[in-house]
Amino acid sequence: MSLDYQRIKNWPIPEARQTYSERDTILYALGVGAATCNPLAAEDLQYVYEPGLKALPTMASILAGGASWLADPETGIDLSKVLHGEQFLTLHQPLPAHGEVIGRDQVDEIFDKGADKGAVMYMSRRIYCARTETLLATSKWSTFMRGNGGFGGSAEGQPKPHPVPTDRPCDLSIELESRPEQAVIYRLSGDLNPLHIDPAFSALAGFDKPILHGMSSYGMAGRALIKLLCDNDPARLRELNLRFAAPMYPGETVRIEAWREGPCQASFRVIATQRDITILNNGYVEFDA
Repeated sequence: MSLDYQRIKNWPIPEARQTYSERDTILYALGVGAATCNPLAAEDLQYVYEPGLKALPTMASILAGGASWLADPETGIDLSKVLHGEQFLTLHQPLPAHGEVIGRDQVDEIFDKGADKGAVMYMSRRIYCARTETLLATSKWSTFMRGNGGFGGSAEGQPKPHPVPTDRPCDLSIELESRPEQAVIYRLSGDLNPLHIDPAFSALAGFDKPILHGMSSYGMAGRALIKLLCDNDPARLRELNLRFAAPMYPGETVRIEAWREGPCQASFRVIATQRDITILNNGYVEFDA
């Protein structure tokens, strides 16, 4: 299906507002696997207990998204062949545990890989505090559109995936368990795609059972890296980027492997241990010392 590059590149996306509560912040933390034992360690208690509650910074990536304009038939985008390819997040300020935010989206670029290979669209959302207009975070992502290649655009200049070291063992690693019901919980944060809850729908998509939301596994990676690199202080996380490599199933255990690349930088990947498959790859993280 062809698309009009100039029309999509300049699509008028209205700004979105969202008010979120401490309850929403706690629900998000549960949806990315936090607080799975009793008694809770202080490092997890901070994400689910109102006194001193802290928001996981990765929650910024799902705030103030507004309506899905991609579903508008006028775009020419084939939604049945759309995949979330990469996710990037920059934190400019610690994310408040509750508040009202404004999201302003834009299409950054669309790369044409060819009629038989599809297209890749990069978008960004700047998230502001509604009360002060302070820029809290910038969320960026790529969408792989398998059905929209060959529209006459260029494939030049597409960002290259961040390389993860292959010549040495990782410097740090940690294993995290996911909940069997994690997808059921995570969808309450806003992503109601039936692929993650309805066995009949997931079978039509080629899966033997519902898969976990990619953004839930993204949040798990963030939790792990805050533990490994930030001494469990979410305010120290500054940037978290990765590529989605394979689906994850609720209930799986994942191993996060990190390589130090500088004083406040690291590369990482995430492996589903039971299947020994990399589900998140080309990871890059920056944090405060």
